[in-house]
Amino acid sequence: MPAVTSPASPPPADARLRARVVLLSGPSGSGKSSLAARVGLPTVCLDDFYRDGDDPALPVGELGIVDWDDPASWNADRAVAALVSLAREGRAELPVYDIPSNRAVDVHTVALGDAPLVVAEGIFAAELVERCRTAGILADAVCLTNRPLVTFWRRLGRDLREGRKPPLTLVRRGLHLLRREPRIVAHQVTRGATPLSTTDAVAHLRRLIDETAVAADRGEDAA
Repeated sequence: MPAVTSPASPPPADARLRARVVLLSGPSGSGKSSLAARVGLPTVCLDDFYRDGDDPALPVGELGIVDWDDPASWNADRAVAALVSLAREGRAELPVYDIPSNRAVDVHTVALGDAPLVVAEGIFAAELVERCRTAGILADAVCLTNRPLVTFWRRLGRDLREGRKPPLTLVRRGLHLLRREPRIVAHQVTRGATPLSTTDAVAHLRRLIDETAVAADRGEDAA
Protein backbone atom coordinates (compact mmCIF):
# COMPACT_ATOMS: atom_id res chain seq x y z
CA MET A 1 0.00 0.00 0.00
CA PRO A 2 1.46 3.38 -0.97
CA ALA A 3 2.64 5.83 1.64
CA VAL A 4 1.15 9.25 2.18
CA THR A 5 2.53 11.72 -0.31
CA SER A 6 4.61 14.48 1.27
CA PRO A 7 4.29 18.05 0.00
CA ALA A 8 7.43 19.52 -1.55
CA SER A 9 7.48 22.32 1.00
CA PRO A 10 5.45 23.26 4.09
CA PRO A 11 3.03 26.17 4.03
CA PRO A 12 4.19 29.52 5.46
CA ALA A 13 4.14 29.66 9.25
CA ASP A 14 1.41 32.32 9.23
CA ALA A 15 -0.84 30.16 7.03
CA ARG A 16 -1.46 27.19 9.33
CA LEU A 17 -3.55 24.59 7.56
CA ARG A 18 -6.91 23.46 8.84
CA ALA A 19 -6.75 20.38 6.61
CA ARG A 20 -4.97 18.76 3.71
CA VAL A 21 -6.36 17.55 0.41
CA VAL A 22 -6.67 13.99 -0.91
CA LEU A 23 -6.96 14.13 -4.70
CA LEU A 24 -9.13 11.29 -6.02
CA SER A 25 -8.93 10.80 -9.78
CA GLY A 26 -9.93 8.02 -12.15
CA PRO A 27 -11.81 7.58 -15.44
CA SER A 28 -15.35 8.89 -15.72
CA GLY A 29 -17.64 6.29 -14.15
CA SER A 30 -14.94 4.62 -12.02
CA GLY A 31 -16.85 5.27 -8.78
CA LYS A 32 -15.02 8.31 -7.37
CA SER A 33 -18.12 10.00 -5.92
CA SER A 34 -19.36 6.77 -4.32
CA LEU A 35 -15.97 6.07 -2.78
CA ALA A 36 -15.69 9.59 -1.39
CA ALA A 37 -19.09 9.17 0.26
CA ARG A 38 -18.04 5.83 1.79
CA VAL A 39 -15.00 7.22 3.60
CA GLY A 40 -17.07 9.99 5.19
CA LEU A 41 -14.76 12.97 4.58
CA PRO A 42 -15.85 16.42 3.38
CA THR A 43 -15.82 16.29 -0.42
CA VAL A 44 -15.27 18.74 -3.25
CA CYS A 45 -16.68 17.70 -6.64
CA LEU A 46 -14.09 19.03 -9.07
CA ASP A 47 -16.49 18.52 -12.00
CA ASP A 48 -18.25 21.65 -10.74
CA PHE A 49 -15.33 23.66 -12.11
CA TYR A 50 -16.13 22.85 -15.74
CA ARG A 51 -16.25 25.87 -18.05
CA ASP A 52 -19.68 27.06 -19.18
CA GLY A 53 -20.83 25.71 -22.53
CA ASP A 54 -20.43 29.07 -24.29
CA ASP A 55 -16.82 29.56 -23.15
CA PRO A 56 -14.64 30.02 -26.29
CA ALA A 57 -11.80 28.16 -24.55
CA LEU A 58 -13.70 24.85 -24.70
CA PRO A 59 -11.86 22.21 -26.79
CA VAL A 60 -13.53 20.18 -29.54
CA GLY A 61 -12.63 16.48 -29.61
CA GLU A 62 -12.48 13.66 -32.14
CA LEU A 63 -16.26 13.18 -32.03
CA GLY A 64 -16.84 16.73 -33.31
CA ILE A 65 -18.38 17.89 -30.03
CA VAL A 66 -16.96 19.60 -26.96
CA ASP A 67 -14.39 17.29 -25.39
CA TRP A 68 -15.46 17.32 -21.75
CA ASP A 69 -12.67 14.82 -21.00
CA ASP A 70 -9.95 17.31 -21.98
CA PRO A 71 -8.50 19.28 -19.03
CA ALA A 72 -8.89 22.44 -21.13
CA SER A 73 -12.68 22.12 -20.61
CA TRP A 74 -12.12 22.75 -16.93
CA ASN A 75 -10.94 25.73 -14.85
CA ALA A 76 -7.95 24.45 -12.89
CA ASP A 77 -7.07 27.89 -11.49
CA ARG A 78 -10.46 28.25 -9.80
CA ALA A 79 -10.30 24.69 -8.48
CA VAL A 80 -6.88 25.20 -6.88
CA ALA A 81 -7.91 28.54 -5.36
CA ALA A 82 -10.96 26.88 -3.77
CA LEU A 83 -8.92 24.00 -2.37
CA VAL A 84 -6.32 26.36 -0.89
CA SER A 85 -9.09 28.43 0.72
CA LEU A 86 -10.70 25.29 2.11
CA ALA A 87 -7.41 23.93 3.48
CA ARG A 88 -6.42 27.22 5.11
CA GLU A 89 -9.72 28.75 6.14
CA GLY A 90 -11.81 25.62 6.70
CA ARG A 91 -14.55 26.68 4.28
CA ALA A 92 -14.97 27.74 0.67
CA GLU A 93 -17.74 28.84 -1.66
CA LEU A 94 -17.95 26.47 -4.63
CA PRO A 95 -19.92 26.46 -7.88
CA VAL A 96 -22.70 23.99 -8.64
CA TYR A 97 -22.42 22.84 -12.26
CA ASP A 98 -25.40 21.46 -14.17
CA ILE A 99 -24.05 19.07 -16.80
CA PRO A 100 -27.21 18.84 -18.97
CA SER A 101 -27.28 22.65 -19.37
CA ASN A 102 -23.47 22.98 -19.51
CA ARG A 103 -23.12 25.77 -16.97
CA ALA A 104 -22.78 26.67 -13.32
CA VAL A 105 -26.25 27.30 -11.93
CA ASP A 106 -25.63 28.00 -8.25
CA VAL A 107 -23.03 28.20 -5.49
CA HIS A 108 -22.75 26.36 -2.20
CA THR A 109 -20.44 26.40 0.80
CA VAL A 110 -18.33 23.48 1.94
CA ALA A 111 -17.17 23.65 5.57
CA LEU A 112 -14.65 21.21 7.04
CA GLY A 113 -15.64 21.41 10.69
CA ASP A 114 -12.89 19.54 12.52
CA ALA A 115 -12.05 17.19 9.63
CA PRO A 116 -8.27 17.14 9.01
CA LEU A 117 -8.68 15.88 5.44
CA VAL A 118 -10.88 16.76 2.48
CA VAL A 119 -11.39 14.67 -0.67
CA ALA A 120 -11.30 16.50 -4.01
CA GLU A 121 -12.65 14.08 -6.61
CA GLY A 122 -12.96 14.34 -10.36
CA ILE A 123 -11.55 13.10 -13.65
CA PHE A 124 -9.03 15.96 -13.64
CA ALA A 125 -7.94 15.65 -10.01
CA ALA A 126 -4.51 14.30 -10.96
CA GLU A 127 -3.84 17.49 -12.93
CA LEU A 128 -3.66 19.28 -9.56
CA VAL A 129 -1.09 17.08 -7.83
CA GLU A 130 1.92 19.31 -8.39
CA ARG A 131 0.00 22.51 -7.75
CA CYS A 132 -1.41 21.22 -4.47
CA ARG A 133 2.02 19.93 -3.45
CA THR A 134 3.58 23.31 -4.18
CA ALA A 135 0.84 25.04 -2.16
CA GLY A 136 1.62 22.72 0.76
CA ILE A 137 -1.91 21.30 0.95
CA LEU A 138 -1.46 17.83 -0.57
CA ALA A 139 -2.06 14.78 1.63
CA ASP A 140 -2.23 12.11 -1.07
CA ALA A 141 -3.33 11.37 -4.65
CA VAL A 142 -5.16 8.22 -5.78
CA CYS A 143 -6.34 7.05 -9.19
CA LEU A 144 -9.35 4.75 -8.90
CA THR A 145 -9.24 1.88 -11.39
CA ASN A 146 -11.62 -0.89 -12.49
CA ARG A 147 -12.02 -3.18 -15.45
CA PRO A 148 -12.81 -0.92 -18.44
CA LEU A 149 -16.11 -2.71 -19.24
CA VAL A 150 -17.29 -2.23 -15.65
CA THR A 151 -16.48 1.48 -15.91
CA PHE A 152 -18.26 1.69 -19.28
CA TRP A 153 -21.56 0.28 -17.98
CA ARG A 154 -21.42 2.29 -14.75
CA ARG A 155 -20.80 5.49 -16.67
CA LEU A 156 -23.47 4.85 -19.28
CA GLY A 157 -26.09 3.92 -16.67
CA ARG A 158 -25.33 7.04 -14.63
CA ASP A 159 -25.28 9.38 -17.61
CA LEU A 160 -28.56 8.03 -19.03
CA ARG A 161 -30.23 8.16 -15.61
CA GLU A 162 -29.17 11.77 -15.10
CA GLY A 163 -29.90 12.81 -18.69
CA ARG A 164 -26.46 14.34 -19.03
CA LYS A 165 -26.51 14.36 -22.83
CA PRO A 166 -28.62 12.79 -25.64
CA PRO A 167 -28.44 8.95 -25.48
CA LEU A 168 -26.59 8.53 -28.78
CA THR A 169 -23.96 11.06 -27.69
CA LEU A 170 -23.52 9.19 -24.39
CA VAL A 171 -23.05 5.85 -26.16
CA ARG A 172 -20.52 7.32 -28.62
CA ARG A 173 -18.63 9.03 -25.83
CA GLY A 174 -18.73 5.89 -23.70
CA LEU A 175 -17.24 3.71 -26.43
CA HIS A 176 -14.58 6.34 -27.10
CA LEU A 177 -13.63 6.39 -23.40
CA LEU A 178 -13.69 2.60 -23.19
CA ARG A 179 -10.98 2.42 -25.85
CA ARG A 180 -8.96 5.17 -24.18
CA GLU A 181 -9.25 4.02 -20.56
CA PRO A 182 -5.77 2.46 -20.26
CA ARG A 183 -4.23 5.69 -21.57
CA ILE A 184 -6.39 7.78 -19.24
CA VAL A 185 -5.22 5.81 -16.21
CA ALA A 186 -1.59 5.88 -17.37
CA HIS A 187 -1.77 9.66 -17.78
CA GLN A 188 -3.15 10.17 -14.28
CA VAL A 189 -0.43 7.94 -12.83
CA THR A 190 2.25 10.01 -14.59
CA ARG A 191 0.74 13.07 -12.93
CA GLY A 192 1.46 11.53 -9.53
CA ALA A 193 -1.67 9.55 -8.60
CA THR A 194 -1.35 6.00 -7.23
CA PRO A 195 -3.60 3.48 -9.06
CA LEU A 196 -5.80 1.50 -6.66
CA SER A 197 -8.89 -0.67 -6.93
CA THR A 198 -12.01 0.45 -5.08
CA THR A 199 -11.39 -2.00 -2.22
CA ASP A 200 -7.75 -1.00 -1.85
CA ALA A 201 -8.56 2.71 -2.14
CA VAL A 202 -11.14 2.54 0.66
CA ALA A 203 -8.68 0.73 2.94
CA HIS A 204 -5.90 3.16 2.03
CA LEU A 205 -7.97 6.27 2.70
CA ARG A 206 -9.31 4.92 5.99
CA ARG A 207 -5.76 4.22 7.10
CA LEU A 208 -4.76 7.73 6.08
CA ILE A 209 -7.64 9.12 8.17
CA ASP A 210 -6.46 7.11 11.17
CA GLU A 211 -2.83 8.18 10.72
CA THR A 212 -3.86 11.81 10.39
CA ALA A 213 -5.98 11.61 13.53
CA VAL A 214 -3.12 10.07 15.52
CA ALA A 215 -0.70 12.73 14.27
CA ALA A 216 -3.17 15.47 15.22
CA ASP A 217 -3.47 14.05 18.74
CA ARG A 218 0.31 14.24 19.03
CA GLY A 219 0.40 17.77 17.65
CA GLU A 220 2.29 16.61 14.55
CA ASP A 221 1.87 17.32 10.85
CA ALA A 222 0.56 14.09 9.29
CA ALA A 223 1.99 14.98 5.90
